[in-house]
Amino acid sequence: MAKEMMREPSMLSINESNSLEFVSILGRGGFGSISLMRDSNFRLHAEKSSPLDHLMNLEKELRIMQRFHNHPRIVQASSPHLHIGLNPGRGSIFMEFASKGTLHNMISQFRGRPMPENMVGHVALMILQGLEALHSQGYVHCDLKPANVLVFPSKTIGERWDLKLADFGLSKEPCTDSRSLFGGTHEYMPPESFGPNRVIGPAVDIYSLGCVVLEMFGACPLKMGNYYTWRLPKLVSPLATDFLRRCLDLQPSRRATATELLRHPFVTQRVINVSPRAQVLPYPCFQRFPCVVRNNAIEEYCRRRGEPVMMH
Repeated sequence: MAKEMMREPSMLSINESNSLEFVSILGRGGFGSISLMRDSNFRLHAEKSSPLDHLMNLEKELRIMQRFHNHPRIVQASSPHLHIGLNPGRGSIFMEFASKGTLHNMISQFRGRPMPENMVGHVALMILQGLEALHSQGYVHCDLKPANVLVFPSKTIGERWDLKLADFGLSKEPCTDSRSLFGGTHEYMPPESFGPNRVIGPAVDIYSLGCVVLEMFGACPLKMGNYYTWRLPKLVSPLATDFLRRCLDLQPSRRATATELLRHPFVTQRVINVSPRAQVLPYPCFQRFPCVVRNNAIEEYCRRRGEPVMMH
């Protein structure tokens, strides 16, 4: 078993945060910007800042990071404080810096080609570990997409990278009315999350995960009325097909939970690190999504769940 090398993220005091040196802009979005900052010990931190009218989102994001302090699949705050006045009319929070970028960057390196299936499954596994932690405590991410999944150098011997969920400004906290929430990114949202009577529960994140997996396989979103569907140009394996079916059911109650999906053979396959430039070998057996094809792994998984193997 690989031995994990754990270390605490560097924590900033209020005085230290005032003396940080700006390095570069990491990104800009509708609610603010993220900058790379360096402290006096040359440690790097990500500063997320927003105008004062979005402070509630920053406060929520900081609360959630602190609630899941030390969880290996949730990005960690590097300061326990919301900072006001570092920039005129803006508030800021500080978090650990993801030196390998985002899952969006990782997908872009493949230039529209599908990522290898075992890599897609490993990414889905780490995302599910983060989602299971959130859902078990009554939280829903609400804006799961590749740009909100950060990539870090791995702390586990034998692994190249670790993934962590980030950007909780739109997340649903326990006992929050869904109607008080703003929508996430439409391309990744299920039909039930639209409209004034929208339903926001853990199944929303599972649907979004299915969209993320499709994107890693080279799929593109297409607008269909009020929401999006995804066109998959390539065939995928039976295991991937079954996993996607369990994520993307249009009935939220029929989608699998994060805990159930963590046992799916699609995410428990052995991982082989593959370079984006490496040749991707064809899968031995294919079927178009959303059809499900019988094979031994799926049969065994369904038997454990007490479900029939579905054929189309």
